[in-house]
Amino acid sequence: MPQEYSGILMLVVFFAIMYFTIIRPQKKREKETKAMRDSLATGDEVITIGGIHGKVVKINDEIVTLEMPFGKQRIEFSKWAIGSVTKKGKEKAAKEEVVKEEIEETVDDKEDDK
Repeated sequence: MPQEYSGILMLVVFFAIMYFTIIRPQKKREKETKAMRDSLATGDEVITIGGIHGKVVKINDEIVTLEMPFGKQRIEFSKWAIGSVTKKGKEKAAKEEVVKEEIEETVDDKEDDK
């Protein structure tokens, strides 16, 4: 292999390493964060990127209204300011319980048929 191609090959290998170690994981985290913010529901307990804890009481397209645990004050935040969800709301938890019960009933019915 000629000397001139080895420099180009090293550059391609360097960019491939950069892609798989930095860019790809970052895009995956961004996708997970967007999914988390899109799945917000009333009743969820969240932490903002500023460290403020609150409970979601209202959601618009880009604005989330949080109720603070102290004094029941309400503050509006942009959706992108929500850092993480600490507890799912009652509505989501109830739906998941119903789904789990249905699955258990289906499994029990199949076992009874055998």
